[in-house]
Amino acid sequence: MQLTLGQRVLMGLYALVLRLAFPITLYHLIWRGMRQREYLQRWTERYGWLEGKLDLHDSIWVHAVSVGEVIAARPLVDGLLQRYPGRPLLVTTITPTGSERVRALWGDRVKHVYLPYDLRSMVRRFLDRARPALAIIVETEIWLNLYVECARRGVPLMMVNARLSERSLRGYLPVRALARVAMQAVSLVAAQSRADAERLAQIGANPARIVVTGNLKYDLHLPEGVAEQALLWRRGWGESRPVWIAASTHGPEEAQVLAAHQRLLAERPDALLLWAPRHPERFGPVAESLREAGLKVRCRRSQRLPGVATQVFVIDTIGELLWFFAAADVAFVGGSLCRVGGHNVLEPASLGVPSVVGPHTFNFTEVTNRLRDGGGLLQVSDGEQMAEAVRGLIADPERRRRMGQSARTEMRALAGALGRTLDLADQVLAGRRG
Repeated sequence: MQLTLGQRVLMGLYALVLRLAFPITLYHLIWRGMRQREYLQRWTERYGWLEGKLDLHDSIWVHAVSVGEVIAARPLVDGLLQRYPGRPLLVTTITPTGSERVRALWGDRVKHVYLPYDLRSMVRRFLDRARPALAIIVETEIWLNLYVECARRGVPLMMVNARLSERSLRGYLPVRALARVAMQAVSLVAAQSRADAERLAQIGANPARIVVTGNLKYDLHLPEGVAEQALLWRRGWGESRPVWIAASTHGPEEAQVLAAHQRLLAERPDALLLWAPRHPERFGPVAESLREAGLKVRCRRSQRLPGVATQVFVIDTIGELLWFFAAADVAFVGGSLCRVGGHNVLEPASLGVPSVVGPHTFNFTEVTNRLRDGGGLLQVSDGEQMAEAVRGLIADPERRRRMGQSARTEMRALAGALGRTLDLADQVLAGRRG
Protein backbone atom coordinates (compact mmCIF):
# COMPACT_ATOMS: atom_id res chain seq x y z
CA MET A 1 0.00 0.00 0.00
CA GLN A 2 1.57 3.27 -1.17
CA LEU A 3 0.91 6.32 1.02
CA THR A 4 1.24 9.92 -0.11
CA LEU A 5 3.33 12.39 1.87
CA GLY A 6 0.18 13.89 3.34
CA GLN A 7 -1.10 10.48 4.42
CA ARG A 8 2.25 9.65 6.05
CA VAL A 9 2.06 12.90 7.99
CA LEU A 10 -1.47 12.02 9.14
CA MET A 11 -0.28 8.57 10.22
CA GLY A 12 2.55 10.17 12.18
CA LEU A 13 0.18 12.54 13.97
CA TYR A 14 -2.16 9.65 14.73
CA ALA A 15 0.74 7.64 16.19
CA LEU A 16 1.82 10.63 18.30
CA VAL A 17 -1.68 11.06 19.75
CA LEU A 18 -1.90 7.34 20.55
CA ARG A 19 1.46 7.33 22.30
CA LEU A 20 0.54 10.37 24.39
CA ALA A 21 -2.75 8.70 25.30
CA PHE A 22 -1.15 5.32 26.00
CA PRO A 23 -1.08 5.68 29.84
CA ILE A 24 -4.85 6.13 29.69
CA THR A 25 -5.21 2.52 28.57
CA LEU A 26 -3.92 1.35 31.95
CA TYR A 27 -6.31 3.65 33.77
CA HIS A 28 -9.16 2.43 31.56
CA LEU A 29 -8.44 -1.25 32.32
CA ILE A 30 -8.24 -0.58 36.06
CA TRP A 31 -11.38 1.59 36.02
CA ARG A 32 -13.37 -1.04 34.10
CA GLY A 33 -11.89 -3.76 36.30
CA MET A 34 -13.37 -2.10 39.37
CA ARG A 35 -16.79 -2.80 37.85
CA GLN A 36 -16.07 -5.99 35.95
CA ARG A 37 -13.14 -8.01 37.29
CA GLU A 38 -12.48 -9.74 33.97
CA TYR A 39 -10.91 -6.51 32.71
CA LEU A 40 -8.06 -7.08 35.19
CA GLN A 41 -7.11 -10.32 33.43
CA ARG A 42 -5.17 -11.18 30.24
CA TRP A 43 -3.54 -7.75 29.90
CA THR A 44 -0.67 -9.11 27.80
CA GLU A 45 -3.10 -9.86 24.96
CA ARG A 46 -4.26 -6.25 24.88
CA TYR A 47 -0.66 -5.16 24.27
CA GLY A 48 0.07 -7.75 21.60
CA TRP A 49 2.22 -10.10 23.70
CA LEU A 50 0.90 -13.49 22.59
CA GLU A 51 3.81 -15.90 23.09
CA GLY A 52 2.42 -19.20 24.32
CA LYS A 53 -1.12 -18.15 23.45
CA LEU A 54 -1.15 -17.90 19.67
CA ASP A 55 0.99 -19.23 16.83
CA LEU A 56 -1.01 -19.69 13.63
CA HIS A 57 -0.34 -19.84 9.92
CA ASP A 58 -2.64 -19.09 6.99
CA SER A 59 -5.57 -18.52 9.33
CA ILE A 60 -8.92 -16.84 8.82
CA TRP A 61 -9.28 -14.08 11.40
CA VAL A 62 -12.69 -12.70 12.41
CA HIS A 63 -12.89 -9.66 14.71
CA ALA A 64 -16.14 -9.09 16.62
CA VAL A 65 -15.73 -6.31 19.17
CA SER A 66 -18.31 -7.40 21.77
CA VAL A 67 -21.39 -9.55 22.40
CA GLY A 68 -23.59 -7.96 19.74
CA GLU A 69 -21.00 -8.43 17.04
CA VAL A 70 -20.27 -12.01 18.18
CA ILE A 71 -23.98 -12.79 17.83
CA ALA A 72 -23.98 -11.23 14.37
CA ALA A 73 -20.87 -13.22 13.44
CA ARG A 74 -22.21 -16.55 14.67
CA PRO A 75 -23.67 -17.78 11.36
CA LEU A 76 -20.56 -16.54 9.52
CA VAL A 77 -18.13 -18.32 11.85
CA ASP A 78 -20.22 -21.49 11.69
CA GLY A 79 -20.17 -21.26 7.90
CA LEU A 80 -16.40 -20.71 7.80
CA LEU A 81 -15.82 -23.69 10.07
CA GLN A 82 -17.84 -25.81 7.69
CA ARG A 83 -16.25 -24.51 4.47
CA TYR A 84 -12.64 -24.50 5.71
CA PRO A 85 -12.35 -27.37 8.22
CA GLY A 86 -8.57 -27.60 7.88
CA ARG A 87 -7.79 -23.91 8.24
CA PRO A 88 -7.18 -22.27 11.67
CA LEU A 89 -9.95 -19.86 12.62
CA LEU A 90 -9.19 -17.00 15.02
CA VAL A 91 -11.92 -14.87 16.64
CA THR A 92 -10.90 -11.72 18.50
CA THR A 93 -12.97 -9.45 20.71
CA ILE A 94 -12.30 -6.42 22.91
CA THR A 95 -14.67 -7.00 25.81
CA PRO A 96 -14.72 -9.84 28.37
CA THR A 97 -18.42 -10.44 27.69
CA GLY A 98 -17.61 -10.92 24.01
CA SER A 99 -14.79 -13.28 24.98
CA GLU A 100 -17.13 -15.29 27.19
CA ARG A 101 -19.63 -15.61 24.34
CA VAL A 102 -16.95 -16.80 21.89
CA ARG A 103 -15.88 -19.56 24.25
CA ALA A 104 -19.48 -20.58 24.96
CA LEU A 105 -20.34 -20.81 21.25
CA TRP A 106 -17.25 -22.46 19.78
CA GLY A 107 -14.98 -23.67 22.58
CA ASP A 108 -11.78 -25.17 21.21
CA ARG A 109 -13.00 -25.10 17.61
CA VAL A 110 -11.65 -21.55 17.28
CA LYS A 111 -8.67 -19.72 18.70
CA HIS A 112 -9.46 -16.63 20.73
CA VAL A 113 -7.51 -13.66 22.11
CA TYR A 114 -8.24 -9.99 22.69
CA LEU A 115 -7.38 -7.63 19.84
CA PRO A 116 -4.54 -5.33 20.97
CA TYR A 117 -4.63 -1.55 21.02
CA ASP A 118 -3.99 0.18 17.69
CA LEU A 119 -0.33 1.05 18.24
CA ARG A 120 1.87 -0.08 15.36
CA SER A 121 4.23 -2.21 17.46
CA MET A 122 1.30 -4.02 19.13
CA VAL A 123 -0.51 -4.55 15.83
CA ARG A 124 2.65 -6.00 14.29
CA ARG A 125 3.18 -8.39 17.21
CA PHE A 126 -0.42 -9.56 16.86
CA LEU A 127 -0.18 -10.12 13.11
CA ASP A 128 3.18 -11.91 13.50
CA ARG A 129 1.33 -14.50 15.61
CA ALA A 130 -2.03 -14.61 13.83
CA ARG A 131 -0.58 -14.69 10.27
CA PRO A 132 -4.00 -14.46 8.62
CA ALA A 133 -4.75 -15.33 5.02
CA LEU A 134 -7.94 -13.30 5.37
CA ALA A 135 -9.03 -10.67 7.91
CA ILE A 136 -12.77 -10.15 8.49
CA ILE A 137 -14.03 -7.21 10.55
CA VAL A 138 -17.65 -7.58 11.69
CA GLU A 139 -19.72 -4.42 11.37
CA THR A 140 -17.70 -1.18 11.53
CA GLU A 141 -14.50 -1.07 13.57
CA ILE A 142 -11.96 1.18 11.84
CA TRP A 143 -8.39 1.08 13.18
CA LEU A 144 -5.82 2.95 11.10
CA ASN A 145 -2.62 1.08 11.99
CA LEU A 146 -4.31 -2.32 11.90
CA TYR A 147 -5.82 -1.77 8.46
CA VAL A 148 -2.68 -0.25 6.95
CA GLU A 149 -0.46 -3.01 8.36
CA CYS A 150 -2.74 -5.67 6.86
CA ALA A 151 -2.40 -3.96 3.48
CA ARG A 152 1.38 -3.76 3.82
CA ARG A 153 1.55 -7.50 4.47
CA GLY A 154 -0.77 -8.33 1.59
CA VAL A 155 -3.51 -9.60 3.90
CA PRO A 156 -6.92 -9.02 2.27
CA LEU A 157 -9.31 -7.34 4.69
CA MET A 158 -13.10 -7.53 4.50
CA MET A 159 -15.66 -5.54 6.44
CA VAL A 160 -18.81 -7.67 6.72
CA ASN A 161 -22.27 -6.82 8.00
CA ALA A 162 -20.93 -3.28 7.74
CA ARG A 163 -23.15 -0.45 8.89
CA LEU A 164 -22.77 3.25 9.57
CA SER A 165 -25.61 5.28 11.03
CA GLU A 166 -26.11 8.98 10.34
CA ARG A 167 -24.98 9.68 13.89
CA SER A 168 -21.78 7.62 13.46
CA LEU A 169 -21.13 9.29 10.11
CA ARG A 170 -21.18 12.70 11.79
CA GLY A 171 -18.69 11.36 14.33
CA TYR A 172 -16.29 10.24 11.59
CA LEU A 173 -16.46 13.43 9.50
CA PRO A 174 -13.93 15.40 11.62
CA VAL A 175 -11.38 12.60 11.13
CA ARG A 176 -12.46 11.66 7.61
CA ALA A 177 -8.92 12.06 6.26
CA LEU A 178 -7.68 9.36 8.65
CA ALA A 179 -10.71 7.13 7.99
CA ARG A 180 -10.07 7.44 4.24
CA VAL A 181 -6.51 6.14 4.64
CA ALA A 182 -7.80 3.13 6.59
CA MET A 183 -10.64 2.43 4.15
CA GLN A 184 -8.20 2.40 1.22
CA ALA A 185 -6.71 -0.73 2.80
CA VAL A 186 -10.04 -2.58 2.71
CA SER A 187 -10.37 -5.18 -0.04
CA LEU A 188 -14.15 -5.47 0.14
CA VAL A 189 -17.04 -3.99 2.13
CA ALA A 190 -20.17 -6.13 2.55
CA ALA A 191 -22.73 -3.53 3.65
CA GLN A 192 -26.05 -4.17 5.35
CA SER A 193 -28.02 -1.73 3.18
CA ARG A 194 -27.69 0.79 0.36
CA ALA A 195 -27.86 3.63 2.89
CA ASP A 196 -24.99 2.08 4.84
CA ALA A 197 -23.03 1.66 1.60
CA GLU A 198 -23.48 5.33 0.73
CA ARG A 199 -22.38 6.50 4.16
CA LEU A 200 -19.34 4.19 4.14
CA ALA A 201 -18.34 5.65 0.77
CA GLN A 202 -18.50 9.12 2.33
CA ILE A 203 -15.75 8.19 4.81
CA GLY A 204 -13.50 6.75 2.13
CA ALA A 205 -14.63 3.26 1.12
CA ASN A 206 -14.09 2.64 -2.58
CA PRO A 207 -17.60 2.38 -4.15
CA ALA A 208 -16.27 -0.27 -6.55
CA ARG A 209 -15.41 -2.46 -3.55
CA ILE A 210 -18.79 -2.16 -1.78
CA VAL A 211 -21.42 -4.89 -2.12
CA VAL A 212 -24.82 -4.73 -0.40
CA THR A 213 -25.34 -8.19 1.10
CA GLY A 214 -27.94 -7.57 3.83
CA ASN A 215 -27.69 -8.22 7.55
CA LEU A 216 -26.11 -11.47 8.79
CA LYS A 217 -28.40 -11.36 11.80
CA TYR A 218 -31.35 -12.06 9.51
CA ASP A 219 -29.90 -15.54 8.99
CA LEU A 220 -30.39 -16.34 12.64
CA HIS A 221 -30.25 -20.05 13.41
CA LEU A 222 -32.56 -21.00 16.26
CA PRO A 223 -31.14 -23.66 18.61
CA GLU A 224 -32.87 -27.00 18.62
CA GLY A 225 -35.37 -27.36 21.42
CA VAL A 226 -35.71 -23.66 22.20
CA ALA A 227 -39.53 -23.74 21.99
CA GLU A 228 -39.75 -26.89 24.09
CA GLN A 229 -37.44 -25.42 26.73
CA ALA A 230 -39.50 -22.25 26.89
CA LEU A 231 -42.68 -24.27 27.43
CA LEU A 232 -41.07 -26.25 30.27
CA TRP A 233 -39.91 -23.04 31.95
CA ARG A 234 -43.36 -21.52 31.72
CA ARG A 235 -44.96 -24.59 33.23
CA GLY A 236 -42.56 -24.25 36.16
CA TRP A 237 -43.34 -20.62 36.97
CA GLY A 238 -47.02 -20.70 35.96
CA GLU A 239 -48.08 -21.46 32.40
CA SER A 240 -51.01 -19.03 32.28
CA ARG A 241 -49.10 -16.03 33.69
CA PRO A 242 -48.51 -13.02 31.42
CA VAL A 243 -44.77 -12.70 30.78
CA TRP A 244 -42.87 -9.84 29.17
CA ILE A 245 -39.15 -9.28 28.77
CA ALA A 246 -37.14 -6.05 28.94
CA ALA A 247 -33.97 -6.82 26.98
CA SER A 248 -30.67 -4.94 26.69
CA THR A 249 -31.83 -1.99 28.78
CA HIS A 250 -29.64 0.95 29.78
CA GLY A 251 -29.55 3.02 32.96
CA PRO A 252 -31.74 5.90 31.72
CA GLU A 253 -34.51 3.42 30.85
CA GLU A 254 -34.59 1.47 34.09
CA ALA A 255 -37.07 3.68 35.94
CA GLN A 256 -39.44 3.51 32.96
CA VAL A 257 -39.25 -0.29 32.80
CA LEU A 258 -39.94 -0.53 36.54
CA ALA A 259 -42.89 1.87 36.27
CA ALA A 260 -44.31 -0.11 33.34
CA HIS A 261 -44.19 -3.34 35.31
CA GLN A 262 -45.72 -1.80 38.42
CA ARG A 263 -48.55 -0.52 36.25
CA LEU A 264 -49.05 -3.97 34.76
CA LEU A 265 -48.99 -5.62 38.20
CA ALA A 266 -51.79 -3.32 39.36
CA GLU A 267 -53.93 -4.84 36.62
CA ARG A 268 -52.44 -8.34 36.47
CA PRO A 269 -50.91 -9.26 39.87
CA ASP A 270 -49.56 -12.53 38.45
CA ALA A 271 -47.49 -10.79 35.72
CA LEU A 272 -43.80 -11.70 35.40
CA LEU A 273 -41.05 -9.47 34.03
CA LEU A 274 -37.84 -11.03 32.70
CA TRP A 275 -35.23 -8.25 32.82
CA ALA A 276 -31.86 -8.40 31.06
CA PRO A 277 -29.75 -5.23 31.51
CA ARG A 278 -27.37 -4.58 28.63
CA HIS A 279 -24.19 -4.31 30.70
CA PRO A 280 -23.05 -6.66 33.49
CA GLU A 281 -22.28 -3.75 35.84
CA ARG A 282 -26.02 -2.99 35.88
CA PHE A 283 -27.09 -6.48 37.00
CA GLY A 284 -26.66 -5.81 40.72
CA PRO A 285 -28.06 -2.25 40.79
CA VAL A 286 -31.17 -3.31 38.86
CA ALA A 287 -31.88 -6.18 41.25
CA GLU A 288 -31.35 -3.91 44.25
CA SER A 289 -33.68 -1.23 42.91
CA LEU A 290 -36.40 -3.83 42.40
CA ARG A 291 -36.07 -5.08 45.97
CA GLU A 292 -36.20 -1.50 47.24
CA ALA A 293 -39.45 -1.10 45.30
CA GLY A 294 -40.89 -4.01 47.28
CA LEU A 295 -41.00 -6.52 44.43
CA LYS A 296 -40.25 -10.23 44.70
CA VAL A 297 -37.03 -10.77 42.76
CA ARG A 298 -34.95 -13.72 41.64
CA CYS A 299 -31.72 -13.79 39.60
CA ARG A 300 -30.49 -16.25 37.00
CA ARG A 301 -27.06 -16.82 38.58
CA SER A 302 -28.32 -17.58 42.08
CA GLN A 303 -31.88 -18.91 41.75
CA ARG A 304 -31.66 -20.16 38.12
CA LEU A 305 -35.39 -19.68 37.28
CA PRO A 306 -38.40 -17.71 38.52
CA GLY A 307 -40.80 -19.23 41.02
CA VAL A 308 -44.56 -18.98 40.97
CA ALA A 309 -44.41 -15.93 43.28
CA THR A 310 -41.57 -14.16 41.45
CA GLN A 311 -42.54 -10.78 40.04
CA VAL A 312 -39.25 -9.88 38.35
CA PHE A 313 -36.48 -12.23 37.20
CA VAL A 314 -33.12 -10.58 36.50
CA ILE A 315 -31.15 -12.34 33.76
CA ASP A 316 -27.64 -11.64 35.08
CA THR A 317 -25.86 -13.93 32.62
CA ILE A 318 -24.52 -13.51 29.09
CA GLY A 319 -25.64 -15.42 26.00
CA GLU A 320 -29.00 -16.77 27.17
CA LEU A 321 -31.27 -13.97 26.00
CA LEU A 322 -32.71 -15.84 23.02
CA TRP A 323 -33.98 -18.62 25.29
CA PHE A 324 -35.80 -16.12 27.48
CA PHE A 325 -37.23 -14.28 24.48
CA ALA A 326 -38.83 -17.60 23.54
CA ALA A 327 -40.50 -17.79 26.96
CA ALA A 328 -42.04 -14.29 26.76
CA ASP A 329 -45.34 -13.04 25.36
CA VAL A 330 -44.03 -9.54 24.57
CA ALA A 331 -40.53 -8.05 24.29
CA PHE A 332 -39.35 -4.52 24.96
CA VAL A 333 -35.96 -4.06 23.28
CA GLY A 334 -33.88 -1.45 25.10
CA GLY A 335 -31.44 1.23 24.11
CA SER A 336 -34.41 2.78 22.34
CA LEU A 337 -36.01 4.96 25.03
CA CYS A 338 -32.65 6.72 25.41
CA ARG A 339 -30.27 7.92 22.71
CA VAL A 340 -28.26 4.72 22.48
CA GLY A 341 -29.83 3.81 19.16
CA GLY A 342 -31.60 0.55 19.96
CA HIS A 343 -30.53 -3.08 20.01
CA ASN A 344 -31.25 -6.31 18.18
CA VAL A 345 -34.95 -6.82 17.42
CA LEU A 346 -34.25 -9.83 15.23
CA GLU A 347 -34.21 -12.52 17.91
CA PRO A 348 -37.75 -11.91 19.18
CA ALA A 349 -38.94 -11.50 15.57
CA SER A 350 -37.47 -14.85 14.53
CA LEU A 351 -39.26 -16.47 17.48
CA GLY A 352 -42.59 -14.86 16.63
CA VAL A 353 -42.58 -12.65 19.74
CA PRO A 354 -44.03 -9.13 19.13
CA SER A 355 -41.68 -6.32 20.12
CA VAL A 356 -42.02 -2.80 21.45
CA VAL A 357 -39.27 -0.23 20.92
CA GLY A 358 -38.80 3.44 21.70
CA PRO A 359 -38.10 6.28 19.27
CA HIS A 360 -34.28 5.93 19.14
CA THR A 361 -33.53 3.02 16.81
CA PHE A 362 -30.88 4.47 14.50
CA ASN A 363 -28.60 1.44 15.00
CA PHE A 364 -31.25 -0.81 13.44
CA THR A 365 -33.23 1.63 11.28
CA GLU A 366 -33.89 -0.65 8.32
CA VAL A 367 -35.06 -3.75 10.19
CA THR A 368 -37.05 -1.72 12.71
CA ASN A 369 -38.89 0.02 9.89
CA ARG A 370 -39.47 -3.26 8.05
CA LEU A 371 -40.88 -4.98 11.12
CA ARG A 372 -42.95 -1.96 12.13
CA ASP A 373 -44.40 -1.45 8.64
CA GLY A 374 -44.99 -5.19 8.31
CA GLY A 375 -46.97 -5.32 11.55
CA GLY A 376 -44.47 -7.27 13.67
CA LEU A 377 -43.33 -4.45 15.94
CA LEU A 378 -44.70 -1.39 17.73
CA GLN A 379 -42.65 1.81 17.97
CA VAL A 380 -43.57 4.28 20.72
CA SER A 381 -42.47 7.77 21.70
CA ASP A 382 -41.77 7.43 25.42
CA GLY A 383 -41.94 5.26 28.53
CA GLU A 384 -45.61 5.97 29.12
CA GLN A 385 -46.51 4.73 25.66
CA MET A 386 -44.21 1.73 26.11
CA ALA A 387 -46.09 0.73 29.27
CA GLU A 388 -49.43 1.10 27.49
CA ALA A 389 -48.23 -0.91 24.48
CA VAL A 390 -47.02 -3.77 26.68
CA ARG A 391 -50.27 -3.73 28.68
CA GLY A 392 -52.35 -3.75 25.50
CA LEU A 393 -50.47 -6.66 23.96
CA ILE A 394 -50.60 -8.69 27.16
CA ALA A 395 -54.37 -8.25 27.12
CA ASP A 396 -54.81 -9.25 23.46
CA PRO A 397 -53.50 -12.76 22.60
CA GLU A 398 -54.90 -12.66 19.06
CA ARG A 399 -53.06 -9.44 18.26
CA ARG A 400 -49.85 -10.93 19.64
CA ARG A 401 -50.33 -13.97 17.41
CA ARG A 402 -50.81 -11.82 14.28
CA MET A 403 -47.80 -9.65 15.10
CA GLY A 404 -45.61 -12.67 15.77
CA GLN A 405 -46.60 -14.24 12.47
CA SER A 406 -45.86 -10.99 10.63
CA ALA A 407 -42.44 -10.74 12.29
CA ARG A 408 -41.51 -14.27 11.20
CA THR A 409 -42.64 -13.52 7.63
CA GLU A 410 -40.40 -10.45 7.48
CA MET A 411 -37.44 -12.41 8.83
CA ARG A 412 -37.80 -15.05 6.12
CA ALA A 413 -37.96 -12.33 3.45
CA LEU A 414 -34.79 -10.68 4.76
CA ALA A 415 -32.62 -13.82 4.97
CA GLY A 416 -29.79 -14.63 2.57
CA ALA A 417 -26.89 -12.42 3.67
CA LEU A 418 -24.91 -15.38 5.01
CA GLY A 419 -24.60 -17.18 1.69
CA ARG A 420 -23.68 -13.98 -0.13
CA THR A 421 -21.04 -13.08 2.47
CA LEU A 422 -19.45 -16.55 2.47
CA ASP A 423 -19.27 -16.50 -1.33
CA LEU A 424 -17.51 -13.12 -1.22
CA ALA A 425 -15.03 -14.48 1.33
CA ASP A 426 -14.32 -17.37 -1.03
CA GLN A 427 -13.65 -14.91 -3.86
CA VAL A 428 -11.31 -12.74 -1.76
CA LEU A 429 -9.35 -15.80 -0.62
CA ALA A 430 -9.18 -17.14 -4.18
CA GLY A 431 -7.89 -13.76 -5.36
CA ARG A 432 -5.12 -13.84 -2.77
CA ARG A 433 -4.12 -17.35 -3.80
CA GLY A 434 -4.18 -16.30 -7.43
